Amino acid sequence: MIDLRSDTVTKPTAAMKQGMIDAEVGDDVYKEDPTINKLEELAAEKLGKEAALFVTSGTQGNQIAVLTHCVSGNEVLLEKDSHIFYYEGGAISAFAGVQTRTIPSVNGAMNPLEIESAIRGQDIHEPETGLICIENTHNRAGGSVVPKENMKGIYQVASKHHVPVHLDGARLFNAAVASNCSIKNFTQYTTSVQICLSKGLGAPVGSIIAGDHKFITKARKWRKRLGGGLRQAGVLAAPGIIALTQMVERLAIDHENASLLASGIKNVSGLEVVNTVDTNIVLVDVSKKGLNSKEYLERLKENGVLAVPFGPSLIRFTTHYDVSKEQVQKALATLNTIH
Repeated sequence: MIDLRSDTVTKPTAAMKQGMIDAEVGDDVYKEDPTINKLEELAAEKLGKEAALFVTSGTQGNQIAVLTHCVSGNEVLLEKDSHIFYYEGGAISAFAGVQTRTIPSVNGAMNPLEIESAIRGQDIHEPETGLICIENTHNRAGGSVVPKENMKGIYQVASKHHVPVHLDGARLFNAAVASNCSIKNFTQYTTSVQICLSKGLGAPVGSIIAGDHKFITKARKWRKRLGGGLRQAGVLAAPGIIALTQMVERLAIDHENASLLASGIKNVSGLEVVNTVDTNIVLVDVSKKGLNSKEYLERLKENGVLAVPFGPSLIRFTTHYDVSKEQVQKALATLNTIH
């Protein structure tokens, strides 16, 4: 089976498995796990922030960030198809007691002028704007890279109005590799950032949130409140260290495979690639096949290829560490046989 559903399906590498076996551990709630401490120090340095915190998932990291930045009754500005709004079960409302205000975008990039016009004033009828959230790369925009210039514009507006900016950077290393620049070029325009270790970087579990010391101190308490205080968590941190030190540059291979897949699909009758393939995600409209996404995916599965629905007639393919160039070519051959 060629699994192109998501980069979350990657299996840990042999080095990661060995690292888990050899990890030196302690109680992380007491801040005594040396491997967790090493991971957090490494992540903070790579992300250009004062401190970092290991969390169990990207969703937990995003929720902790909202809880840390906001108070109940605030409003959060975020892109209309963002992961925090679309895929996290309304958690920021359920946990933080905040409301969302969605902003349209072009390929995931919101207009700073529209952000500024959406920031609330002093009218007692209005909620205070507590946070602005950006997603990079943007999942539902097809893994598009939000340009650092766009992030800079939003950050400047936010700073002018004294509103923090949180970056859902689950696939931010993909953005950095695709842009051929340091990840700090993006994170410099954020107050806090979340990055996933368990997507393209291949670790089995976990994410990182990072910011200044004050933010992380407060975030640590929220992590505990949410049940995220772990004990001998070094067994999870060890593959995270390998993810950050050995798995970043190879993301370019995933991007190349996604481009290969997209190029091939453009030659398949009845299929249309609808996104500009910046990174490792390819969105395909199957409506001209006379099938909806569910029907098409069932036929794909019967022929040994997995993908996910992204709308009534839209499906998503995601390349990753466990998909080779040869498997992409085999998947393309399969696509040519489905009618």
